Amino acid sequence: MIAVTGPGTVVEPDVDEVPETDAPWIVIVWNDPVNLMAYVVYVFQKLFGYSRDKATRLMMQVHHEGRAVVAAGSRPECEGHVGRLHAHGLWATLQHDE
Repeated sequence: MIAVTGPGTVVEPDVDEVPETDAPWIVIVWNDPVNLMAYVVYVFQKLFGYSRDKATRLMMQVHHEGRAVVAAGSRPECEGHVGRLHAHGLWATLQHDE
């Protein structure tokens, strides 16, 4: 970005500046006592296109550890994932991955 500070004065940007990106954000699915394990596997396959093995591994991580990171990306993308998971009855949140 070029900044103009006054008439005839132009300040060039520092080429070493690295713009901050919106990524990575992560989507976390939390364990709940309501949904069946097979249903959680189905939702992971349907929403994220995961193989049955990967969806099962993530479901087992949720079951045993209480949570699992199921997706990562930009904030708008992750907000969309969380909304779709909620629509399918799963408890999900997003957070900035630091």
